[in-house]
Amino acid sequence: MKKIFVPLTLVLILLLSACSSGNSPKTANNESNQSAAASADSASPSDSGDSESGTFIYQSEDGPVEVPKNPQRVVVITRFLTGNVMALGVPVVGVDEMSKTNPRFEEQLKDIETVTDESIEKIIELNPDLIIGLSDINNIDKFKKIAPTVTYTYGKVDYLTQQLEVGKLLNKEKEAQAWVDDFQVRVKEAGDKIKAKIGEDATVSVIETFNKQLYVYGDNFGRGTEILYSGFGLAKPEKVSQATKKDGYFAVSLEVLKDYFGDYVIFSKNTDEDNSFQETETYNNIPAVKNDRIYEADAKAFYFNDPLSMEYQLEFFIQKFLGE
Repeated sequence: MKKIFVPLTLVLILLLSACSSGNSPKTANNESNQSAAASADSASPSDSGDSESGTFIYQSEDGPVEVPKNPQRVVVITRFLTGNVMALGVPVVGVDEMSKTNPRFEEQLKDIETVTDESIEKIIELNPDLIIGLSDINNIDKFKKIAPTVTYTYGKVDYLTQQLEVGKLLNKEKEAQAWVDDFQVRVKEAGDKIKAKIGEDATVSVIETFNKQLYVYGDNFGRGTEILYSGFGLAKPEKVSQATKKDGYFAVSLEVLKDYFGDYVIFSKNTDEDNSFQETETYNNIPAVKNDRIYEADAKAFYFNDPLSMEYQLEFFIQKFLGE
């Protein structure tokens, strides 16, 4: 009996010890669930998976899309968003031709493949882990079969909100928010200085030649308009405000150009275009021209409103208006 009694006693002691000093399986499971919930609360609400190699759900314009947490092979099928991705340090493997010819991007993109929304086979070969484009691109359904595909409607949100959205998509929301906060401060500081120098009532126009036609631009149409009008709070000539209200731009002839020129003019100039109007007497008699207040910028670097382009535009305005 002693041989049997001893092990039974030991078993009883062990069981009692486990109940008194440890957690029951149910309690341990509850604590594990609580810990997991806490981890989920500290991450993005749309996260699924718990490693940088995992995925999460991004709420796109068209609904939820499962995207990589740490994308390494991004194809951007629009010139309007390439700089947004580049600004966050995320690797791109395919971009459009216009992005590659942007003088601000060309060095970084020189070895990157050129793609369009018709480059199905080439994009398959690039083996992307994420595809980004505009909502009106062709072959969206085909792209979705290649990799997670997210599209945006151009102009649906302002340039700051757009960068925050791209930041969310790329799991870089904190970095995107930091840039937005810092950029807004710098824009306001520069705008205050510029208005103090040129006067609160001074007007500014933005022009560009395209396909042998001259255009003026309104709010939120790239070419520095976001910074000048929304950021700095500078005014447009009344005729520009009215003419660009519907489409954001307006074609003008040389004969009426003076009516659309402000006290200062930003000329987004493409040297490949016909800019012979600058040699005419009509042009050279406009007050802004006479007063040497036409500031010429490289159109190929000035078209867009991504963070990299906006940084360049801000530097340009500070230099031209303030001489800094």
